[in-house]
Amino acid sequence: MPLSQPAGEAQFDFGEATVEIGGVRVKAALAVMTLPYSDAFFVSAYPRECTETFQAGHVAAFGFFGGVPTKTAYDNTRIAVSRIVGGNERTLTREFLRLESHFLFTHRFCRVARGNEKGHVENLVGYSRRNFLVPVPSFGSFTELNAHLQERCLADLQRRLRGNGQTKAELLEADRAAMLALPANTFEPRRVEQRRANSLSLVRFDRNDYSVPTAYAHHELTVSGGIEQIEISSGTELVAAHPRDWGAEQTAYDPRHYLALLERKPGAFDFARPLEQWDLPVCFGLLRRRLEADLDSMGTREFIKVLRLMEHATLHQLTGAVEAALTIGATSADAVALILFHRSERPVGLFSLDGHPHLKSVQVDPPDLYAYAALTGTGA
Repeated sequence: MPLSQPAGEAQFDFGEATVEIGGVRVKAALAVMTLPYSDAFFVSAYPRECTETFQAGHVAAFGFFGGVPTKTAYDNTRIAVSRIVGGNERTLTREFLRLESHFLFTHRFCRVARGNEKGHVENLVGYSRRNFLVPVPSFGSFTELNAHLQERCLADLQRRLRGNGQTKAELLEADRAAMLALPANTFEPRRVEQRRANSLSLVRFDRNDYSVPTAYAHHELTVSGGIEQIEISSGTELVAAHPRDWGAEQTAYDPRHYLALLERKPGAFDFARPLEQWDLPVCFGLLRRRLEADLDSMGTREFIKVLRLMEHATLHQLTGAVEAALTIGATSADAVALILFHRSERPVGLFSLDGHPHLKSVQVDPPDLYAYAALTGTGA
C-alpha cells in the first residue's frame, strides 16, 4: 500500500558492512536514519551495535539534518524496548527514555516481525552499503570512516527523486521546517552500569577489564561507557578514565593506579604486570639508579614516591622536574616535588586600575607601622 510520509518524521535502523580499520577487516555497525518525505538519510559507523552507539547515531543524524524529527519509527530492538506488553504497549529502557526526553521526539515501534513497516530505512541501509562501502574501503579509524560517510550523504542530497522536480536538498528544507529545534545542551552518548572492583583493582565493562586505584579494590563503582572513553566513578568522584576498547577479554592498566601499593611492596616493582609496557623517559632510569646507589633497598621505594607525583601532575611536567633535580644533584622525592610545585606556581599579576574608573577616587590611608618599628627596634 503506498503510504503518505509527513514532513519531519524519521525512521531508524542498524545495518552491517565490512570495512578495513587500521589494516584489519571488521564488521561495522551502520546506524541509518532516514526522512521518508525528502528521502534524505544519514549513515554513521561504529564498532558494534549497542546502547551508546544507538545514541551516538541519533546525535550525529540530528546534527546532520539540522533538527530533531518529531517522530521516529523503530523495530523492537532491546536497546530501546525492555519488554513488549500486549500488541502495542512497550516498556522502554532507561537510556532510550533519556535520549527521547532530551530531544523531546516521540516514537513508533513496528509490530513484531513487521520490519516492512519501516521499509524506507531498510531499503536505504542496503543502498548506502552498496554505494558507499563497496568495494571494501580502508580507513585509519572510525572517525575517518564517518567523515567519508558524511561526505557521501551530503553529495546524495543533490539527487533528484523520480517523479519530483526537486532535489533531496530542496525537499529537506520542508522536513527541517517541520522538525524540532536542536536543544542547547549537548547529549552524551553513554551507558552507565554499576560494577564491583575485584581484588586486582579491575572493573569489568562490556567484556573488558579496566584498572582503578588500589584503594578502590572491592568497592562498588559506577562505570560510564562512551564511544571513545570509559569513566569510572565512586559517588561524585572520578577515580579512573581509560580509552574505550571495543575488543573482548582485554585488560587496560594505568600504572599510576598501582603505585600506592608498590610503595608498600617495592620488591614487586620489577615484576608488576601493570608496569610492563610503561615506557618512561630516560631520565627516570637514571634517577632510579642514583637513588638505589645512594639508599640501597630504600632507593626503589623513594623512586616510587617520585612516580606517585604523577597522581597530581602530567608525565611531561614530572619529566621536567626530574631532569632539573638530576642537574642540581637533588634526587629525593621531596626535592623533585618541590621543583614540581615551584614550576606549577603562577606569578600574581599586578593590579591595574585600567577599566575600573570608579576605584580611582578611593583613598587608602597608609598603615601605622609604629608597633612594628618598636618590636624591631628601628624607631618610629
